[in-house]
Amino acid sequence: MSTAGTIVIGGDLTVNRLGFGAMRLSGPGIWGDPPDREAAIRVLRRAVELGVNFIDTADAYGPGTNECLIADALHPYPAGLVIATKGGIVRPSQERWDRDGRPSHLREACEASLKRLRVERIDLYQFHSIDPLVPLEESLGEIARLQREGKIRHVGVSNFTSGELARARRVLDVVSVQNRYNVSDRTSDAVLATCERDGMAFIPWSPLSQSPREPREGARARLVEWAGRHGVAFARAAVAWLLARSPAMLPIPGTSSLGTSSLAHLEDNLAAAELALSAEDLAAIG
Repeated sequence: MSTAGTIVIGGDLTVNRLGFGAMRLSGPGIWGDPPDREAAIRVLRRAVELGVNFIDTADAYGPGTNECLIADALHPYPAGLVIATKGGIVRPSQERWDRDGRPSHLREACEASLKRLRVERIDLYQFHSIDPLVPLEESLGEIARLQREGKIRHVGVSNFTSGELARARRVLDVVSVQNRYNVSDRTSDAVLATCERDGMAFIPWSPLSQSPREPREGARARLVEWAGRHGVAFARAAVAWLLARSPAMLPIPGTSSLGTSSLAHLEDNLAAAELALSAEDLAAIG
């Protein structure tokens, strides 16, 4: 992972610029434990062996079981490993992802994550999504209080527009943004530009551009063609494109624990760190 370099989060957390998204290690529908828990644990441990020192999760994944899985696999955590989690979404059922930004809920969610992850302080706690029924300032005000109490080291936000990010930064110091971003969907370009300018990490979710009907599907087709010419899987090329797109980018490709190919899939994703796209490549892909 050497060629991907590192990124500094919040001024004091230096991580390799290719992390791991643990969401898909949950059961089907991101619900419950994975069908093969031991295989999921092997994936997490192998990711760390390969140099990953940033793992992304959320209390909504499972719900709760994804954080427990990470703790079971990796605790006591090796020095330098950053576990980032999120709060602000609840799962009344497998089909529902409901936003809950009430201060009381966020406090309860953060404290539950601390217990599941077996830590006294969460290195990066991200507000998962704005609740339209609760003013953003009230939600983040409670997260700021949790930070002052020492339960949170740094704060990130997820699924935010540029305007919402500006509002958030008036309440507390935001060190990262996690938004949907890939070669086909660049609707968060303005947010990415802010992250580049102000030294925040940008954590893209849905990095593989899996839908054929994206705003820039032509760019996806050109990246598919580039991957074919270089003899690599599209997933690896998509992650490599993200790394080349911006120094603020911290991709978190994930993998499930299903089947015998999960470890190979993990290793192929992480090999994107060794795959360089030139300025000419980026211009040709568009």
